Amino acid sequence: MNPTSYPAAETVRHPTVADRRSRLAQLCGRVLPQRTSLMASVACALALGISSVGYAQNPTIIKRSIDFSPKSPSYAVTDSAPPQSRYSNRDSAYPSDAASPSDSGYQEGRSVSVRRPSLDESTEPLIEDQRERLFDELAEEFSMFDRLGNLVRRVSTLVKPSVIHIEAHKTEKNESYDEAGAGVVLRINNETWVMTNRHVIVSASPKQILLRTSDGREFHPVKVLSDPSTDVAVMKVNGIDLPAARLGDSDSTEIGDFVIAIGSPFGLSHSVTFGILSAKGRRDLSLGEQRIDLQDFFQTDAAINPGNSGGPLLNLRGEVVALNTAIASSSGGSEGIGFAIPMNMAIKVADQLVRNGQLRRGYLGVTLDPDFTVADLAAAGYREKGGALVKNVRPGSPAEIAHLQRGDIIVEFDGSPVENDDHLVARVGLTPIGSNIPMIIYRDGKRYRTAVTLTDMN
Repeated sequence: MNPTSYPAAETVRHPTVADRRSRLAQLCGRVLPQRTSLMASVACALALGISSVGYAQNPTIIKRSIDFSPKSPSYAVTDSAPPQSRYSNRDSAYPSDAASPSDSGYQEGRSVSVRRPSLDESTEPLIEDQRERLFDELAEEFSMFDRLGNLVRRVSTLVKPSVIHIEAHKTEKNESYDEAGAGVVLRINNETWVMTNRHVIVSASPKQILLRTSDGREFHPVKVLSDPSTDVAVMKVNGIDLPAARLGDSDSTEIGDFVIAIGSPFGLSHSVTFGILSAKGRRDLSLGEQRIDLQDFFQTDAAINPGNSGGPLLNLRGEVVALNTAIASSSGGSEGIGFAIPMNMAIKVADQLVRNGQLRRGYLGVTLDPDFTVADLAAAGYREKGGALVKNVRPGSPAEIAHLQRGDIIVEFDGSPVENDDHLVARVGLTPIGSNIPMIIYRDGKRYRTAVTLTDMN
């Protein structure tokens, strides 16, 4: 029985390596102008550089002829081009000179012809153009990173002369040892002082504290003052020409800002590390045996190790925004979590140490609930984002004179919102004595304004 229809034919184009590379180049061309990342540019440039040796540069064409006749279950495969008598996939019937399927010379079934891979290099210029463009993109993006690196180098060079390496010889419990740290030169009350952490120089006399500049000069301080409640210390130096560092506004420093730490990790003086400000307002930290009552730390991922204590944390303007103080670590070395005292806080302490010989801490006279949280505020129907709950008011205290009561929630102190109890403690402790400070409190669901005059806690 003759077949009711002639065989149909289809041409299938199989993608080659060159096709995939061309597609990758198109994708890279769309992605790279967006400058998504330097690594993406590198990946595209390398991917387009895959060698094409041994692969077809043109697509491989496979032609299939399909016979719908039930009489012809067999098929033949040949590497040669199909004879002229065979049909085209565009023909709906055989041409006039074509052999009929019933002719004895025609092999019924399916015939496949395969074009051998071509070594045509016509696409190579296009690929090389793509690579050149990608390398140009890389160069442009690298220039941005290079400018950042150059900025870090300039800041380090500018500030290093104001950073002091410290070696303190200490004797505790019949044991002598040396501790290394760092400090930063400041001008306070028209005098030259070196600010550092108290724990770096505590238990050492001025003659046991060696100070060394970046150019190798060595000297001893003539006076040392410190405050245990903040871990801030200052050392007076005479007769030494030292450039003072420039101070920045730590209150305006934001999370994500780039920062630079300079110090003496493991005694390696004037080492520079780079990172970002990870968090602000870290309080109630347990810092070993040392107790720091007034805490309001910055957190940074710039590498800080033992020996960095007392060194400056800088912004990219070369300004000191914090004093490196402590790390959180299970190994004793840097694990990307360092803490620094904000400079606005540290300079207040240093100024009082120079003027008064000690920090005159403000006294309010209340006991606060450490377990009170923002969730408790919300549960009570308040929309404030923070506050401190008063558990007790001491008789005769400034708080009693200001008519504060048990159960009051202090949400604002001296014009700034109160985040929690530790935040309020730090704010009160650093407020000048005798100042009349406005406060906002909540009591029984109502909002009240009041004012308090702090006294000296000492």
